[in-house]
Order: sequence, then structure tokens, then C-alpha cells
Amino acid sequence: MKLFGLIGYPLNNSFSKEYFKQKFKLQSLPYSYENFPLEDISQLPDFVQSHPELCGFNITLPYKQKIIPYLDKLDRSAEVVEAVNCVQVKRENDNIILVGYNTDVYGFEISLLNFIKPHLKNFEALVFGTGGASKAVCYILNKLNIPFIQAGRNTDHPDLINYEDLTVEIIQSHLLLINCTAVGMFPIEEVILPIPFEGIGVSHYCYDLIYKPAMSTFLKASVRQGAHTKNGLEMLHLQADRSFEIWEEK
Repeated sequence: MKLFGLIGYPLNNSFSKEYFKQKFKLQSLPYSYENFPLEDISQLPDFVQSHPELCGFNITLPYKQKIIPYLDKLDRSAEVVEAVNCVQVKRENDNIILVGYNTDVYGFEISLLNFIKPHLKNFEALVFGTGGASKAVCYILNKLNIPFIQAGRNTDHPDLINYEDLTVEIIQSHLLLINCTAVGMFPIEEVILPIPFEGIGVSHYCYDLIYKPAMSTFLKASVRQGAHTKNGLEMLHLQADRSFEIWEEK
């Protein structure tokens, strides 16, 4: 039986296991998907060696970047974004080859286009957050030729803007707002981004990578201003489906 799984630590609120188990059941595939909480990424080689049926796995926090030195190859998207969330396990004779991908890039691109495609040429974007998730988002915005700026906390980087420097005018002039932070996600569901929401209006498209809760504080506040909103659930499904496509490639 082919085995797939999720690596990270801890893995208390994993979406992947149930999603893939349902997927395999619906397609009548004799596959298994399990959670593998590794306390340290240095355990990865022994883990792979001890599971000869393992054909691929997903990676979540805190190992999306730490795993890279343990991989043999990187897909272009993972190379540019410098983060991996999907690994294909290839076995050739006695050799094990681990190939890293970033399917968040694919998932975000398709999900974003589904959200804004009719209005694509009119947008400038404002990205909240400077962490790993924002790298995938910025990669796609560059690919789609959507001008953007990034906002973060306590940053003196010339290409970034501090939250406290965001004005109503800046919000009004950027009609695509994307939250790449954990603000509003469990266990801080009630916390809200420190931005001037009064600048948001009916022409805004507000996207939050958070999918749980379905309506984050960012999206709730945006809805009150009349904006179009979307959470990260479709992106999550798309990146998972892309992972499975990669694992099934010969």
C-alpha cells in the first residue's frame, strides 16, 4: 500500500489527513495518509528510511524552510520561494531521491484568479505580512504583473512599509488586500490587523490565507465596509490536489 503523510510539529489541527483519506476513499484508492509529528527535522532521513512504502509527504510548520538541506532536488517554485510544502519520494534501485515542491504557489494562483480575474488589469495589491506565506503570494503577484507593496511590523527594509505608516489613502489606492499573517487564526481569532479599515470600500477584494475560522477578523471587518472577500480554503484544497498529482507522476 502506498503511504503518504504530513510532517511538522506539532500536528494538532491538521487539515491534510482527513482531506486525503476522504479523497482516497472516493477514488477507491488503496492508499494511506498519516500524520508524522517529528520533534526535529534532523529525524527526517531515518523517518524516510524506516517507511519503505512512503511515496510522498507534505510539510507544515516549522519545517517548510528547514527541510531544504535534506532534499536532493528543488522544483523552480520552491527554489524561488525558498519554502517547501510537498516532497516526492523517488526510489531508484537502492537510492532514495527527495524532490521538493511548493504547491502553495499553484494553489494561491488559481484561487486568486478565480476571485479577481475579470478585474485583473485594474489592481494594485497590498500584502500584509513578510513571512514564508507572503513569499508564495508575492511570487504569484509578480508572475501576474500585479504591482504590490508589503506591510509588516517594525521593518526598516526599503521595500516594506510599517503597519503604523499605512494611511487611508494607501488602502484606498490598493484594491487587492491579502493577509499572509496568522492574525485572526486560532488561537488568536479575535485579534485584528492594525490597519485603517475605513479605507476599504465596495471596489476592494480582500483575500485571507486563513481558512479557519472561515470569516477571520480581517474578512469580517472588510465585509462591513462592503468589500468582496475570500478565505484560503480553496487554496488549501488546490495545493493538496496538486501535491497528489506530483506524487502520482512517474
